[in-house]
Amino acid sequence: MLMAIPELEEGYKLTVGAKQTRLAIERGAAVKVFVAQDAEERVVEPILRLCSRLGLPVIEVPSMRELGKACGIQVGASSAAMVRK
Repeated sequence: MLMAIPELEEGYKLTVGAKQTRLAIERGAAVKVFVAQDAEERVVEPILRLCSRLGLPVIEVPSMRELGKACGIQVGASSAAMVRK
């Protein structure tokens, strides 16, 4: 996994994508959430509201491409979450 984003910490599993990120938050497994600044608002807004309500830290990443690369995938990602293993 590329660690281009300093806040991505070793020792945690990653969920990637809006649906998986939202599910991790709802299950109470997410520790930190990453959101791409260039992602569609309709995709990330529900995640941001949920994080705000639950007090989860949100790290903004400049682009979906950068977030996807940091998560070790070949495509962009709108959001990701660090989850407890």
